[in-house]
Amino acid sequence: MEKNLEFPDLLRLIDERSTAFRAAVASAPSLDAQVPTCPEWTLFDLVKHLGGGDRFWAAILGAGPADAPPAEATAARAALEVPREREALLAWMAASTQLLLSALREAGPDAGCWAWWSALQTPRTSGGVARHRVQESAVHTYDAQLAAGAPQPLPAEVALDGVEEFLFTCVATPSAWPHKPTAFDFQTAEGRSWRLTVDGDGARSTRIPAPTAATGEDSDAAGASIHGTASELVLYLYDRIPADSLHVDGDAGLLDLLRVWEPEE
Repeated sequence: MEKNLEFPDLLRLIDERSTAFRAAVASAPSLDAQVPTCPEWTLFDLVKHLGGGDRFWAAILGAGPADAPPAEATAARAALEVPREREALLAWMAASTQLLLSALREAGPDAGCWAWWSALQTPRTSGGVARHRVQESAVHTYDAQLAAGAPQPLPAEVALDGVEEFLFTCVATPSAWPHKPTAFDFQTAEGRSWRLTVDGDGARSTRIPAPTAATGEDSDAAGASIHGTASELVLYLYDRIPADSLHVDGDAGLLDLLRVWEPEE
């Protein structure tokens, strides 16, 4: 069974994706270019969002364990001063990422902190923050590349961890599923698979063997099975590409129910 990425790998990938993000911004025709996957934003808005997020989480990590977003983190985000000139903006973005990486290094992988997600499958720790920030950086790099006219698939190392990270962080909840219990299988072309189960006890995901005749895996247990590359699955989960970009077996209508489900806090 595949292991999760180690903490130093997460820090490396945050740095790599931030570098790729800045390269996409540097190559774009204008900071006023619209971001097709974030239709209300320009490229400038996207940089402000990602860099502001890096600074926000750096402040959260510095504040330590908390039951709500620390005041210093909220204040830092509200007081953002972002340069409009491209070279200065790119330098600001690079500094934002370094602030996050410095905070993560200082905290180490196990320090407690506030986080917006349920602790059901992703811990509210610096390690959980690092894992999620890899995906935030990766998906927004795709957004920036798309705005610049040259989108690239997410790197396999990032995407393979990203499917599980999304299911564990963004979907896991103890809030009851309001429909008939079912399951969703997410199966990557690279050979890794997960099952998301939703029922009266909420939503939780587990790794499952890749579907082959030898595994004896009961494919009928899933109401819908979604197949694609790891990059495609992550981009679908983040609403960057539609379901019809993937291969879906079973009841595709279940995906619509999952998409609009808003669990109670």
